[in-house]
Amino acid sequence: MSLPRLSVIIPNYNHAHYLPRSLTAIVQQSVQPMEILVLDDGSSDDSVEVIESFVKNHPVIRLHRNEKNLGIIANVDLGLNLARGDYLAFAAADDEVAPGFFEKSLTLLAKHPEAALSCTIGEYRETASGLSWHMGYGVTDQPAYLSPARMVECERRGRFYIPPNSVIFKKSALFEVGRFRPELKFACDWFAMYVAGFRYGICFVPEPLAVFHVQPDSYYQRHRRDKVAYQKVIYDLLDLLNSSKFRDAGEFIREGGSLYLFGWPMLRAILSEPRYRRYLNPLFLRKNLWHITRLQLKKITPAFLGNWYLGVTGYRARPAVPAESVLPPKPQS
Repeated sequence: MSLPRLSVIIPNYNHAHYLPRSLTAIVQQSVQPMEILVLDDGSSDDSVEVIESFVKNHPVIRLHRNEKNLGIIANVDLGLNLARGDYLAFAAADDEVAPGFFEKSLTLLAKHPEAALSCTIGEYRETASGLSWHMGYGVTDQPAYLSPARMVECERRGRFYIPPNSVIFKKSALFEVGRFRPELKFACDWFAMYVAGFRYGICFVPEPLAVFHVQPDSYYQRHRRDKVAYQKVIYDLLDLLNSSKFRDAGEFIREGGSLYLFGWPMLRAILSEPRYRRYLNPLFLRKNLWHITRLQLKKITPAFLGNWYLGVTGYRARPAVPAESVLPPKPQS
């Protein structure tokens, strides 16, 4: 079987310490992409030297250096312009993928070219608290294509999730929904994944093949602390889903209560504006309130107790990346 042409896009800014882990996991994949684009966004550490050392041994890697810092979304957008593949994977410089990630994802996409994207179970490791859990566990038992209607069924069961760090996009589907919209900031990937997915369906590999290291100073966490800016993103997201251009996907998102993930800011927005009330249904309300409760409990629960709870409640699949792959703590400057 001929596999799709894949471009891997890695935005980087001052992540020299983590790059060896991320790049090694990619170049050791059983199926290689046609290109690995590493876009350095004006790093002040030795990121460029680390990347160049990999370029010498792996010609598939291409380094692009920005003269000045553009920011994460603009840097990724530049990668989209440079990428030549029909499918796109976005790898954070401080995350990693497990063996078989490309092979299993691309094999399933080759069988289902109608799909907008593929994803796998995602493993989340919170560096500050020590919590570790899996997202997407229980969606399917076998690798499968999920139609939009089946995605809604999974949402109703309370297990559906698209882990962004495990996504491989069909390029044409991503471009159709407007790529990564800068006005949506931390929610730009969610919007692209869910709108494209609920239009064309997705492929799902039920294995934990991608690890997301949740850093306390990540792009998402920084924007989450700005409550005013966060709320504006929620309003912009809802306006897009209500627009004629995206209302088709918005209806599936409404039926499945998928907006619950945005917690209290989403509930506040839906309650405050009549034009958003269509998203207020019993399924959304139940999932949203339980999600808000879990987020509050997470703040006060010790890591050992939280990890035990996550294990017994089904938020753990088979082991993903071996523990020895984790880098030692970053040296203090």
